[in-house]
Amino acid sequence: MFTGIITGLGRILEVQDLGPTAAYGKRLLIQAPPGYLDDVLSGDSIALDGACMTVTRFDIPAATFEIDISAESLDKTSGLDRQHSVNLEKALRAGDRLGGHIVSGHVDGIGTVERLQPVGESHDFRVLAPAGLGRYLAYKGSITVNGVSLTVNRVEDLPEGTLAFINLIPHTLEHTSLGRLSAGDKVNLEIDTVARYVARMVEGITIPAAGARA
Repeated sequence: MFTGIITGLGRILEVQDLGPTAAYGKRLLIQAPPGYLDDVLSGDSIALDGACMTVTRFDIPAATFEIDISAESLDKTSGLDRQHSVNLEKALRAGDRLGGHIVSGHVDGIGTVERLQPVGESHDFRVLAPAGLGRYLAYKGSITVNGVSLTVNRVEDLPEGTLAFINLIPHTLEHTSLGRLSAGDKVNLEIDTVARYVARMVEGITIPAAGARA
C-alpha cells in the first residue's frame, strides 16, 4: 500500500528486453536519490509513477535498483518502457503518516494531459480519464496521477471520457515529475479505493417495487 506522497524523484537509466518478442517483459535500472535505498531490502515494493514494482536487485552506494516488469504491466501502464524521470514512493509502513490517501499501486487506466498552464502561483492541470473511470471521480475526491495523490476540483463528463480539473501547487511541481508534462502526454491513473468499494456496494442495492414488503 502507498499514500500518493512522492518520496523521491528517480530516473529510468536502462531498459532491457527480457525476451525476443513483445510477450516478454523488461528489466529496468532506476537511479534513486542519494540515500533513498538505505532502508530497502530485496523484494520490497516501490511505486514507479504509481505502479507498484518489486525490487529485485539494488546497489546502495550507487543508489540504483532493478525491477522486472511484465508485458501485462507494460500494456496497462504508460512511461515505464523508456528512459525518463519517474516519481518514486516506498511502500507504506505501519505507523506511517497517511498524508495523501490510500493507494494500492495498481494502475486503473491511462489518462491524457489536456492542459498544464500557470494560474497565479499554481498550475491548472486537466487530465482526461477513460470513460470507464469517470463514475469514480467526484468533486473534492482523490485521484492518483503518475503516483501523486491529488484532489479533484471539478469533473466534466465528455463523450470521450471524463475531464478532471486539478490545481497543482508549487511544492508538487518542484518535488514530482508532473511539472514536466505537456498536453497530449499519457499518465497513469488510479481511482480512489473508497470510491471503488462504494460503487460496488451501490451496484448491489436492490430497490423494492412499490407496495412490496421488505
